[in-house]
Amino acid sequence: MATVLPYDDDQGGKKAQVRQMFDNIAGTYDPLNRVLSFGIDQGWRKKLIARVRKHAPASVIDIATGTGDLAVAVAQATPAQVVGLDLSPNMLQVGKGKVAAKHLQNRVEMVVGDSEALPYPDACFDAATVAFGVRNFEDLPKGLAEIRRVLKPGGKLWVLEFGRPANPLVRWGYNFYSFTLLPFVGKLVSKDARAYSYLPESVRAFPSGSAFTSVMEQVGFKSPTFRPLTFGICMLYEGSV
Repeated sequence: MATVLPYDDDQGGKKAQVRQMFDNIAGTYDPLNRVLSFGIDQGWRKKLIARVRKHAPASVIDIATGTGDLAVAVAQATPAQVVGLDLSPNMLQVGKGKVAAKHLQNRVEMVVGDSEALPYPDACFDAATVAFGVRNFEDLPKGLAEIRRVLKPGGKLWVLEFGRPANPLVRWGYNFYSFTLLPFVGKLVSKDARAYSYLPESVRAFPSGSAFTSVMEQVGFKSPTFRPLTFGICMLYEGSV
């Protein structure tokens, strides 16, 4: 898998650059994301949350939580104790505001942390979720292995990530939007020239569908599956420990 960096000409590895990128755009991330996705991402999260609710976990770690949308939604939909973990302090600061606004401080904890070195002991969570964050891992197998490590036997992982539509017409429209319109609007609003160019580039380089479930299987997840959403623009992955 080719490594795509947010800032090609900057020093530092992918992890440091991803942290910098999200710290830069944290203030405009939520409103811009809603506009650029036409709100469709909310529907994708609801499908993941339905799977979480069915499993009924008592504890969930939401990795690469960003501004905490999924962590808050999981806490609202289930009685679980939720940890939202992310590299970016600025994104987490926005997330803490959401947690407070929903009066969920006693059930949602927002933590600065590294997905590839989780600050938790083995087998301590019933479930894990990642929404649009795995492609930002510096070392994908290491990050997935860490998630598996902190899950209890029988624990579940659900991942939402952008895919590559199989239909040629849908793929053409998606690529035009992703590589032309999205970077233009993102640059105008976020003032970060690279952040919204990095997104489609990282999606294109990411192992989608069966290529991703193969990596899940390699690190020990049992019978991983994927489900295309919205013509394959997004994938919902599931695996068990």
